[in-house]
Amino acid sequence: MKQTLRSMALATLLAAGAACAAHAQTPIKVSYQPAVYWALPFYVATEKNFWADAGLKPEFSTFPAGAPQVAAAQAKAWDVGGTGSVPAVLGAARFGLVTIGITNDESKANALMVRGDKFDAMKKNPASIKGQKILLTTNSTVDYATQACLKKWGLAKTDVQLVNLGQPQIISAITSNNGDLAGVWAPNMYTLEEKGGAKVLCSGHDAGAIVPGAIVARPDYAKENPEAVARFLAVYLRAWSWIKAHPKEAREMMRKFYAQGGVEISDKGMDAEFGQRPVFSLAEQVKIMDRAKGNSDVDTWLGNIGEFMKAVGTIPSAPDAKSYIDATYMKKAASDPVLKAMADKTN
Repeated sequence: MKQTLRSMALATLLAAGAACAAHAQTPIKVSYQPAVYWALPFYVATEKNFWADAGLKPEFSTFPAGAPQVAAAQAKAWDVGGTGSVPAVLGAARFGLVTIGITNDESKANALMVRGDKFDAMKKNPASIKGQKILLTTNSTVDYATQACLKKWGLAKTDVQLVNLGQPQIISAITSNNGDLAGVWAPNMYTLEEKGGAKVLCSGHDAGAIVPGAIVARPDYAKENPEAVARFLAVYLRAWSWIKAHPKEAREMMRKFYAQGGVEISDKGMDAEFGQRPVFSLAEQVKIMDRAKGNSDVDTWLGNIGEFMKAVGTIPSAPDAKSYIDATYMKKAASDPVLKAMADKTN
């Protein structure tokens, strides 16, 4: 009887939310990078019409990497979105970009890879990397992970030559034998492994560097539209809830989504994506952003990245995590019965 009443209450809440959504669709500009795991919820939410249920009408813009993405925020090209943690901190330092949640833990999905025929020797003696070129995308999560790996081996950034390239150019160079070492993020890792015979030499996880992805918002937009931001978060988290509950269909949708971004992913690659990248529910988001006992987990993760960026000269000083990590909107979603039910809904 209690379960029936609980189900009826939930249905009533969702019906109320749907009724509100039917009256007005609020436009919202959403940015992301195509063919990456943490952006899959945007595709799922669109295919399943979750946006309309929340009363939102998204307009999407995509970017090849985080640096140009956060730069576009200054021109108000987008309102909310997802990006890497390094671009999120860069955006905070330069434009006041606000981090409002975490997309996923991608510590294992940002890695330094080496050609297969060089793997055994370099794995046995990582110091042999000294003096060699590493192809990677600078000011990115993989830059952070790669330099954490160098530090683990007692090497400095100046001990190697970092060559800044886009991820597609890196894949092309390695697969055509024009490079040995590459810093890449998933799913490019799997492409290099399967088509280029490359192997992971060290990931962010291996080096003890937690690499979260960030859910971000323009500060002026968030301040002026807190309700829309909370609804955006509910949609994003609802998509994750759905993905967890429908793994087979989610994999089919991932394949289509990645193909739209020009990435062909194998079954093995999809298994790695789903298996190695933890995501967070609404309750877990609130927990990792909680400052009741001091710095939150998210403060620590992004604070460490800020210090890294300062050390390598990307920014003159690391911004205070409390100045740009804002749990207000996540808490707003958690405290609203309709949005909470939406975020946890699995269909």
